[in-house]
Amino acid sequence: MSGGKEMGAGPGVRLMKATIERATLLKGLSHVQSVVERRNTIPILSNVLIDATADGQLKLMATDLDLQINESVPAAVDQPGATTVSAHTLFDIARKLPEGSQVSLSAAEGKMTIVAGRARFQLGTLPRDDFPVIAEGELPTQFELPAETLKQIIDKTRFAISTEETRYYLNGIFWHVAEDAGSGGQPVLKAAATDGHRLARVTLPRPDGAEGMPDIIIPRKCVAELRKLLDEIDGSVGVSLSGSKIRFDMGQALLTSKLIDGTFPDYSRVIPTGNDKILKIDPRSFEEGVDRVSTIATEKTRAVKMALDRDKITLSVTSPENGTAAEEVPGDYAATGFEIGFNSRYLLDILGQIEGDSVEVHLADASAPTLIRENDKSPALYVLMPMRV
Repeated sequence: MSGGKEMGAGPGVRLMKATIERATLLKGLSHVQSVVERRNTIPILSNVLIDATADGQLKLMATDLDLQINESVPAAVDQPGATTVSAHTLFDIARKLPEGSQVSLSAAEGKMTIVAGRARFQLGTLPRDDFPVIAEGELPTQFELPAETLKQIIDKTRFAISTEETRYYLNGIFWHVAEDAGSGGQPVLKAAATDGHRLARVTLPRPDGAEGMPDIIIPRKCVAELRKLLDEIDGSVGVSLSGSKIRFDMGQALLTSKLIDGTFPDYSRVIPTGNDKILKIDPRSFEEGVDRVSTIATEKTRAVKMALDRDKITLSVTSPENGTAAEEVPGDYAATGFEIGFNSRYLLDILGQIEGDSVEVHLADASAPTLIRENDKSPALYVLMPMRV
């Protein structure tokens, strides 16, 4: 590293100087600063590492010790070198600088000076040598996934991730490979999430290179950061992993995360196979009906009741505080009529992910898990536990 350790640098020794467009700096910082926790007992974890390299790159890096993001953005580098400075403060400054401005960043003697137009800031820095880096170790499993596929995996499962810290092994998306009897014995990659009340699973063909992949649980925060980055990416994402770490390579951005050290339950046991009462319904009118009647639901009474009759479904909510609501929704149903209740929020989360113009609801009785999917060819499948109503 040029410039030696910061503390030891002599008077007036400049450790780093670079100029960068505000928009470029802002975009890079917006990615890295969101990994940084707002409250930190370790001061350097509040900082972003800025490394200006001789080949005209500003390398930004942030970490919370479980998740690390590296991003490279182009800059005019006069003096290569590195330092660390408060990530949120620098991001807020960059946000407020005039649009189209050139931002000069220079570091010397424990301070970073930021100049853009007539604005000048000076921030305290901490030495780059103290900045922690996640040791990846070997990442033997390597494959590529289209950014669109990765988005689909996340969007169709992450709403079901548990937020209960005690069941930490449910605080992420479970990925595993399997030889799947359902898809003609073709090897598949499955991604699943559950909070004990609902389950979401997506199945796709196993990517080349994923043979022998260990079962992994990708933490919720990594999933959220990855999803934000994917919005700006076309093409493919490189995935490298071991039993304890995963890395997503998106070209300019690299996201590395520890995996959840735990065993995901055998979720296949809760996927019902014998539910023979089948309701076929338009997901939009179903979703809108549930949404309308649940307007009067309260935190306590989130339940929406479904009364199934031949080709007629009546949705209703009864709230002791607010009153009652009911709506009839047309559907295709020929089995015996009965009543079942669901948490309206959970039902809406699932229906919001159904893209086609028809959805199948496979029911057994008022207390059994219910299976929801577009059809037997669709990659996504949902299981919802009923509520007593």
